[in-house]
Amino acid sequence: MISYQVETFGRPLAQALRDTPQPSGSEVVVSIGSCGVCHSDVHLHDGYFDLGGEARLDMTRAMQLPRTLGHEIAGTVVAVGPDAQGVSVGDRRVVFPWIGCGSCALCAAGTEHLCNAPRALGIQRDGGFASHVVVPHARYLVDYGTLAEEQACIYACSGLTAYSALKKIAPLGATDPLLVIGAGGVGLSGIRLARQMFGVAPIVVEPDQAKWEIAREAGAGQCIDPSADGALKSLVKSTGGGVAAAVDFVGAASSFAFGFGALRKGGKLVCVGLFGGATPIVPAMVSMKAVSVLGSYVGSLAEMQELMTIARSGVLPAMPVQVRPLAQATEAVEDLRAGRVRGRTILRP
Repeated sequence: MISYQVETFGRPLAQALRDTPQPSGSEVVVSIGSCGVCHSDVHLHDGYFDLGGEARLDMTRAMQLPRTLGHEIAGTVVAVGPDAQGVSVGDRRVVFPWIGCGSCALCAAGTEHLCNAPRALGIQRDGGFASHVVVPHARYLVDYGTLAEEQACIYACSGLTAYSALKKIAPLGATDPLLVIGAGGVGLSGIRLARQMFGVAPIVVEPDQAKWEIAREAGAGQCIDPSADGALKSLVKSTGGGVAAAVDFVGAASSFAFGFGALRKGGKLVCVGLFGGATPIVPAMVSMKAVSVLGSYVGSLAEMQELMTIARSGVLPAMPVQVRPLAQATEAVEDLRAGRVRGRTILRP
C-alpha cells in the first residue's frame, strides 16, 4: 500500500510504501477510493490548534509519528477478519472515523466521538491519505447507496459535523432566522442541511465574496460580509432583534463574536469551527439575553447513520468538489491553509 504521512510536524508529507495490511479479529480493510481534505488536517499537520493569546492545544503527544492523515474516507471492502460480521468483500462503504476506546462511560452512552482515549482514524490511527485503511470493526462502515463516492466520503466529517451541530439548535421554526457563519466545506454542508432539517434558507456570513455563489447554490437565502460597515447592526435590525440561532463553522475570535452579537433574546450559538483565537464574553449579557452557547464536536455513529439515510434519499444538493491525485496531498493541505479551496478537495489514490 501507499500512503502520505506526517513524519515531521509542519513539513511536507512523506510517501511511504508498506505491505498491504491483513485484517485480524473484527478488522476490515478498505481500499480507499476517495478521501476528503478537512481544515483540521491543516492543524494536525502543524501539530497544534491555536487557542488564542499564544496558547496552543499541543497534538504532538496525541499523534505518534509517522501518521497518515485523512478522516473523510470512502472505498471498497477488500478483506475482512475472521470475526468480522455484517460486511463482505466488494461492499462500498463510507467510514465513520471517530472511534473511541469502546469501554468508557462516554463510549457506552453512544458518544465515542467524545472519548478521552480516542482511536480516531487520521489522528491516533492511520487514516485516508492512503490506498488502504484498517477499520477496527464493521459497525464503523456505513452504506452510502448510489451516492457518488467523492460525495459520500465528505459526510464522515463535513456532513456529520454540520448535522450534529444543527440538531443542537432544534426546535427551529420555518420563520426563525438562522445564521450560518462560514461557507467553507463544513459551512456548505450546514447550508445544504438547514433547508432539509428546518425548511429554512439560512443567512450566511462569509467575508470571501467569491464563495457567495456556491453558498446560494447550496441554499443560502442571504449572504453578508461581516467586515462591512454596520453589518452586525443591520442584521439585528433586519431580523427584528436578532437571529434565533447561529452556528459558527469557523471558530475564530471574530466569527464567534459576530455570532454571539447577532443572537436575539433566548437565542443559541453553536460553536463548531477550530480556526483559533480567543474573544471575551460578558457574563451579564449571557444572563440578560438568556442566550445559550454550546460546543459541538463532529458527531456520533448514530448521527452518522441518520445523516446517511437523508443523504441516500438524494434530497441534498451536491457539494462542489475538486478531485486531485493522492500524490498531491501536501499541495491540497497547503491550498486549504491558504484559503484557495472552494467546497472540498478530494484525494484519490
